[in-house]
Amino acid sequence: MLPLDAWHRARGGRMVEFAGYWMPVQYEGIIAEHTWTRESAGLFDVSHMGQLFISGEGVEAALEAVLPIDLATLKPYGPRYSLLLDENGGVLDDLMVTRWNSGFYLVVNGATKWDDIGHLREHLPDEVTINHLEDSALLALQGPKAFAALERVVTGEYPLAALTFMKGGQFKIDGIDAWISRSGYTGEDGFEISIPAADAERVADLICAQPEVKPIGLGARDSLRLEAGLPLYGHDLSPDTSPIEAGLLFGINKRRRTEGGFPGANRIMREIAEGTARKWVGLVLEGRQAAREGATVHLGADQVGVVTSGGFSPSRGEPIAMAYIASANAAPGTKLEIEVRGKRLAAEVVSTPFVPHRYFRGA
Repeated sequence: MLPLDAWHRARGGRMVEFAGYWMPVQYEGIIAEHTWTRESAGLFDVSHMGQLFISGEGVEAALEAVLPIDLATLKPYGPRYSLLLDENGGVLDDLMVTRWNSGFYLVVNGATKWDDIGHLREHLPDEVTINHLEDSALLALQGPKAFAALERVVTGEYPLAALTFMKGGQFKIDGIDAWISRSGYTGEDGFEISIPAADAERVADLICAQPEVKPIGLGARDSLRLEAGLPLYGHDLSPDTSPIEAGLLFGINKRRRTEGGFPGANRIMREIAEGTARKWVGLVLEGRQAAREGATVHLGADQVGVVTSGGFSPSRGEPIAMAYIASANAAPGTKLEIEVRGKRLAAEVVSTPFVPHRYFRGA
């Protein structure tokens, strides 16, 4: 059970099973929560995600052997996106890596965390220690008013304003130790906050007492990330997809693209040089009917792709989707059709994100 289980239920959260936990899918409605987050600030409980601390002799070289990351360029307290890959270059998980003083802090997906831990234990040397921070909770405060709300309750050696996008630091919230990074999964400015699980209710109460903040469920989290064009592991990413197909070249750091030395490097380097047979692209549908995961995409009589995520965009007022499409048909402006319940829906390939990112990169 997650540390805020009773907290969600007391606030009317409609609970569903997700990643092996009971979590709120919504409180007052997905569209209302989505819109609130785009206009103000929403607090998400993401404590199901795995928080790991990896340390020990030779940890830097050991991590570079399992991740396509260049740790020499990773400055302290700045999270960086990376990927756990199998030997064929398929994606086992996507994750965030941060250099702390004596090791590396990783945040991995909740549904895959136990497999990730097993994979890392198998592939890291015995001198490297993996600590699963099970006594920590993880919250995400997202939205254009997230900074104003959080600044009011945070203290530290430096102001919260010192954090720009993908920067982090140690702070206190009502005297409670908190690791805070300016990052998130909605495309909005916002923060991810790691705190002791025992203090999670106190911190969530304090943040939600700010007039800009409401608790938000998993439903709006998914529609927000879809509008932001961000992939969801298990749907848009899997061992059957490569990061190059998925447009995640930025997750393969520059030095590693030529040096290799990570799982799946041969395929990844070949795809960087030669391209891929398919690409993960955005689609906007005509009408009001949404296409869901698994819907097939067609050009005339030929199937050219399959939808991996889809839904109605509250911000755009129209259905949107992400799909893997044959590269020859993946250019923005290409007219395609998506088959939904035996009916063909007109769609067009568009650039993503569907809604512009509003990350804070400095004044």
